[in-house]
Amino acid sequence: MTEVLRRYGPVLTGVILLAVALWLALLVVLPQVMMVDFSFRPSLPPSRLGGPEDVYTVRNYATLWTNQIHLAIFLKTIWASALVTATTLAVCYPVAFYLAQVASKRRLPLLILMLVVPFWINELLRTFAWYIILAFNGPLNVLLVALGIFDEPQRLLGGDAGVIVGMVYVYILFMVFPLYNAIESLDRNQIEAARDLGAGWIRIHWRVVLPHAKPGIAVGCIMTFMLAAGSYAVPALLGGPQSRWFTEVIYNWFFEGGNWNQGAAYAFILLVLCIGFILAALRLFRVGLADIAK
Repeated sequence: MTEVLRRYGPVLTGVILLAVALWLALLVVLPQVMMVDFSFRPSLPPSRLGGPEDVYTVRNYATLWTNQIHLAIFLKTIWASALVTATTLAVCYPVAFYLAQVASKRRLPLLILMLVVPFWINELLRTFAWYIILAFNGPLNVLLVALGIFDEPQRLLGGDAGVIVGMVYVYILFMVFPLYNAIESLDRNQIEAARDLGAGWIRIHWRVVLPHAKPGIAVGCIMTFMLAAGSYAVPALLGGPQSRWFTEVIYNWFFEGGNWNQGAAYAFILLVLCIGFILAALRLFRVGLADIAK
């Protein structure tokens, strides 16, 4: 704060703080407060609002535990989002390490550009691209049949596998760049010293690189999990009736069932889940908010 005051002066600093406070109040705090208020009220017609039936209740929250189908979808969303996060971490870690510690300074801008350019396209279009790739007569099935892996085309859409593959691709940058930023600050001399002392690559990564990259891993896992758990477009396009996501249930409550109170309760449960994952990730990787902010 002292540095901000020195750089911008008291007037401009006050304007910036006021703008941030208004942004947080109007776009973050107020919508969440309204959602919580909706979630604890019954769904009533306008003529009965404010009447004796319009009281706070936990009935909307209890619906999730009594509806076995919705509970199963909720639990499936948790483990599938965790699987998306773990798969994205496994795919992105070698890429981030190569960019941060192996790639030359001349090639690095081109490699990063190659990663970023596909994501200039809208998320829906990128998801539709995977819809075409995974289609029954799509290029992936044609390739697998041509290589003799499958005797006939397989249905790759409509299940959890297609949704997970699509999510890993859609959210890959949210894992790559936090990892890259963390690993890039590692002094290469530490890697060379570990190698000179006889450590193999697995031990170097386990004892040197991974401990240094913990803040980046935590940020990447948090962002990927939250985006995966809150995704609607990817499961709606690549999934099917057997691979419904919890966000699709929330959407149905709001826009098809017309029960905003029940939808708000489900949305708040999902929000609590994401907050719980953030706290668990911070504790698991033993990092604080200050470490992540770096």
